[in-house]
Amino acid sequence: MKSVSIDPTNGVCGGALIATGLFFVWQSLSLDIGTAFRMGPGYFPLVLAVVLTVLGAVILVQATRVAGEPMGPIAVRGMLFILPAPIFFGLTVRGLGFVPALFCTAFIASFASRKMSPFAALVLSAALTLFSVAVFSYGLGLPFQLFGPWTRF
Repeated sequence: MKSVSIDPTNGVCGGALIATGLFFVWQSLSLDIGTAFRMGPGYFPLVLAVVLTVLGAVILVQATRVAGEPMGPIAVRGMLFILPAPIFFGLTVRGLGFVPALFCTAFIASFASRKMSPFAALVLSAALTLFSVAVFSYGLGLPFQLFGPWTRF
C-alpha cells in the first residue's frame, strides 16, 4: 500500500483556503440569500466563499499528488513591512491625502527586501506615487483628495 505524502506548502495553503471559505460560507448563511434572479445581500459572498472552498480543496488534493519540498523559513521581515503598509494607507489616506499616504505606504513596503537602500526606496516611492496620481487622478479622473487636512498648515 502506498503511503500518502503531502506537499507541506500546498497542504497548508489548501487547508487555510478551505478554513477561510467555510468560515465565510457560515457567515453568509446568516444573510438573506435570495435567488439567482433576485439576489439577496448574502448571495454573492456565499458564491465567493464556495469558490474559495472548492479552490482550497483542489489545492489540497493536488498537494497529495506531488511530492514537495519542505517549507522554508518564514519571511518575517516581509510580513513586518508588507502587512502594515495597506493598513497604514487605509488609516491615513483621508487625513494625509492620496499623495503622502501612498508615498509613505510604498516607502514602508519597500523595506521588505534586505537589498533595498533608503535612496532606492525614496526613488521607488516617488515613481510609484507619480505613476498612481497620473493614472488614477488624471487618467481615470477618480476624485481623490491629493493632499488632506493633516497636510495643510
